[in-house]
Amino acid sequence: MKRLFAASLLCLFFITADAQDPWKITAPKIDPSNYYGITVANGQIGIVSSPEVFKVKDVVLAGAYDLYGRGRVSNFLKSFNLLNMYLEIDGRRLSNADAGSMKQELDMQRASFTTTFDYKDVATVSYTYYTLRHLPYSVLMDISITAKKNITIGSASVMEAPDALKDVQNYYNEIDRPHTTISLLTSSAKSPTGKLLMCASNAFIFNEHHGSEPRVIHEMWDNNMHLVKFSKKINAGDTYRYSIVGSSITSAHHDDPLNEAERLTIFAKLQGRDRLVDMHKKAWDELWKSDIVIEGDLQSQQDVHSMIYHLYSFVREGNTNSPSPMGLSGLGYNGHVFWDTELWMFPALLQLNPALAKGVIEYRFERLEAAKRNAYGKGYKGAMYPWESAGSGAEETPVWALSGPFEHHITADVALAAWNYYCVTQDKNWLREKGWPILQATADFWASRVERNGPGQYDIKNVVAADEWAENVDNNAFTNAAAKANLQYATEAAKLLGIAPNADWMIVYANIPILTMKDGITKEHATYNGEGIKQADVNLLAYPLNEIKDAAQIKKDLDYYSVRVPNEGTPAMTQAIFALLYARLGDKEKALHFFNDSYKPNLLPPFNVIAETKGGTNPYFATGAGGILQAVLNGFGGLEITPAGITQVKSVLPKTWKSLTLKGIGIDKKTYTAK
Repeated sequence: MKRLFAASLLCLFFITADAQDPWKITAPKIDPSNYYGITVANGQIGIVSSPEVFKVKDVVLAGAYDLYGRGRVSNFLKSFNLLNMYLEIDGRRLSNADAGSMKQELDMQRASFTTTFDYKDVATVSYTYYTLRHLPYSVLMDISITAKKNITIGSASVMEAPDALKDVQNYYNEIDRPHTTISLLTSSAKSPTGKLLMCASNAFIFNEHHGSEPRVIHEMWDNNMHLVKFSKKINAGDTYRYSIVGSSITSAHHDDPLNEAERLTIFAKLQGRDRLVDMHKKAWDELWKSDIVIEGDLQSQQDVHSMIYHLYSFVREGNTNSPSPMGLSGLGYNGHVFWDTELWMFPALLQLNPALAKGVIEYRFERLEAAKRNAYGKGYKGAMYPWESAGSGAEETPVWALSGPFEHHITADVALAAWNYYCVTQDKNWLREKGWPILQATADFWASRVERNGPGQYDIKNVVAADEWAENVDNNAFTNAAAKANLQYATEAAKLLGIAPNADWMIVYANIPILTMKDGITKEHATYNGEGIKQADVNLLAYPLNEIKDAAQIKKDLDYYSVRVPNEGTPAMTQAIFALLYARLGDKEKALHFFNDSYKPNLLPPFNVIAETKGGTNPYFATGAGGILQAVLNGFGGLEITPAGITQVKSVLPKTWKSLTLKGIGIDKKTYTAK
C-alpha cells in the first residue's frame, strides 16, 4: 500500500499542465519528444493535437471501418487531414524552430484547442481549432497573425491522404456568385478493400468584403497531396484574421459522400465564422449543464472536467455510434467496442446526460440480429454479443486473441446497460421497442449457456473472467452474477410490459452458483487460489451488480482483492471501483487513496491525458475515465440507479474535498450534493 501511494505522489512531479484553472489545461512548454496529444471531438469526428506548428496528428471519423492491417479485422480509418497547413512570413516557412514561447491550451468548456507562439520580433501567431458540435462532420480553424513589423504572409491549406487509403482523387472547384466566391479543396479515396469511399473538403473564410478578399491559388503536388494558398501584406501593429472550414464524410454515412462533403463545407462557410463559433459554444453550454463541481480540490476538479469532456466528446446525440476504449483519440483497440462501453463509460454518461447515452445502447439494438447469428454459430440460443464489435456487429476479435470468443459476460453487460437506461429514463415505449428485445434474447442465451448439473449447480463453464488473467475457467464470479442480473432484469421487464416472462429464466437464476472460499471471501472462479488479478472482478458484485449487499461481505472482499492488483500493467478502472466501494463503506482514507491511484500515475504530458495503465503510452483511455467518474458519481456522490430511477445513498467525501455538487443528473436534470 505504501509503495502504491509513493508512486501516486511521484507522478505529480511530471505533470506540467496548469492545475489551477477548472476549465483550461495549459501546456506552457512543448517538448515534441515527450508529447501525447489531446483530442478535440464532437462525437463524430476527432482531431488529435500535434506538437508541430500548424499540424494535427490524426483525424478520426466515427463509424468508418474497413478490413485491413492489424489483426485481419475491421479497423478504424484515419480521415484526410482537414486542418494541416503552412504559414510563410516574408518567404520563410515557419517550423517549430521558429516558434518562440510556444504554448498550447485546451479549453474544455468551449471544446477548442489553441496554439500561440512568437516568430522572433516579427509577429505573434495564434490558431484555434474546433470540431463543430452542431455540425457532426465539420471542423473550423481560426488563424490570427499580429505583425510587429511590416510583413507579407503566405498561407496554405494542405489536403493529404492517409497512407492506408488508395485510389486518391483530388479536385478543385471555384464557385463564383455575385455575393460570394468559394474555393473548394476536395479529395476522395477508397478504403483499403474498396469497401468505403472517404471524402473531405475545405475552404478559406475571409473577413474582407466580397471582391476584396485575397486571391486563392490551387496547386497540385502529387497524387496524395494538394493545396490552396493566398498571400497578404500586414502592416506593423495590425492583426490579420482568417479561418479554414472543412468537412469529412464516408459512404458509411452518406450515399454520395463526395458531393456531400462539398455541400457541408459550403453550408458551413456560408454560415460565417462568428455564427459557427457561437452555435458551437451554445451546444457545449447545453452539455455542461450536466457537470460535477468539486469544492476544495482544484486539481481533482480539473481532472474530473477532463474526464467528462472526453466522454462528451466521444459520443453525440442523434447517432448510434458507440465509443471504443480510446474514443476518437486515435486507432487504439482498432476502434472496436468492448464491455468498456457498457460497464464503464455508459453509466457515467447515462446519469449525466441520458440523451447522449441513448445512442450508445441503441448501437447494440441495431446489431441484435448479428448477436443472434453469433449465438447460433456457437450452438446457443438467443443473442450472444461479440467481445469486439465494429460496424456490422459480428465478432471482430482477432483470431490470435484466444480470449475473445470466451468473454461471454459482455452479453450480460449489454443487458445491464439496456435495463439501466430504462431505470433512469422510465421510458416504457423504449423498453418495449428496443430494451425488451435485447433483454429477452440475452436471457435466452444464458438459459441455454448454463450446464444444468443439479440444484444450485447450473454451471457456466469455460469462460474468460472479467479479470482477463483468468482464462478458460469455470463459474467466474462476475460472469455468473452478471448472468443472474440479466435473467432477473429480463423477468422484471416482461412484467412491467404485461408480457409473460419465460418461467425458466428465474429457475436458472436461482441455480447459478456464486462460489466462496473457506473464510467466506467470494471466490473469483472455481480454481482460484489467491493469484494476482488484472482488474476488478469479484468486487463488481457489490457494484454495479448489487449481487452482494452485506457491508461486512463487501469489505471482506475488498480487503482481500484490493491488495492482489499489481502496481503496473493493470487498467485504471480497477482502483476506481475500490474507491467507490470504500467511499460507500465510509472509509475516507482508502477511498481517497484508490481514487488518486486510479488515474494520477497514468497521466501523460503535457495535457494530463490518461493512459490505460501506469507508465502506459496509449491515451486517451476513456474506459478509465468512465470508471473514475463512477467513483465520483456513485461513490463519493452516492448516486444509485434503481428501478424507480436515480436515488442517493450514504457515502463519504475525500477529506480534501469540502463539497461535491452533481448538476443536471438524469432526465429531470436534478442537483445532488454531498458534504
